[in-house]
Amino acid sequence: MGVDRKVFNSDEVSVHNNAKDCWVIINAKAYDVTNFLADHPGGDEVLLAAAGKDASEEFEDVGHGSAARLMLDEFYVGEIDPSSSPEKTSYTPRTQSRAINDCNKPSELIIKLFRFLVPLTILGLAVGIRFYN
Repeated sequence: MGVDRKVFNSDEVSVHNNAKDCWVIINAKAYDVTNFLADHPGGDEVLLAAAGKDASEEFEDVGHGSAARLMLDEFYVGEIDPSSSPEKTSYTPRTQSRAINDCNKPSELIIKLFRFLVPLTILGLAVGIRFYN
């Protein structure tokens, strides 16, 4: 991070919202990720969807590791004035019970079961064939 700190408000960041000028806010800091769009492992669409906005929750939800957090320093452009930020609901990490509750629709539950049972069945058949031959 540079010694000369710049402070932006949310409106100033919001104008940087396209592929030629792409800024995001993560944890009250502004980052110019324009030059990283092509290299982002999740694709440029992910960053463009968050362009000019606070992407803190999305950044945390994905579970970026320490390498990604260190990379942020390279794109840092300044701090966000806390008085300019719109109120957001607090970030709540996804829990196991919340993940289970996401399967309320029967079709989603069936798909999740098949994703588990089909490979297990194939493994069982492979082991069974090996021992019976």
